[in-house]
Amino acid sequence: MGMPYQLTWKTLPGLRGLGCSEFRALPVGGLEGAATAHAGTVIVEFADAAERAAFLAHLEEHFAAQRFSNAAAAFEAVKSYVLEWMAQRPGWLGETGA
Repeated sequence: MGMPYQLTWKTLPGLRGLGCSEFRALPVGGLEGAATAHAGTVIVEFADAAERAAFLAHLEEHFAAQRFSNAAAAFEAVKSYVLEWMAQRPGWLGETGA
């Protein structure tokens, strides 16, 4: 089991709408920290530093060209993408083990 991190990023205006960049992962101090994170956060667990770095680079690449009409839409897009990524990983809730 890895360590939980809170994802952060900047949502900045561009010529075609808001873009997301500068993704970071901040440690939340264990499961108790993850359990107390408020609804406006995205918490993800990484097995190690290499997985964390690779995923942050992937987020930069994935969201580089995407634009959003408002900050809420940008947040929901990142949150949904991360939740889908987590659901595809072994050992996460929702996995049937089949």
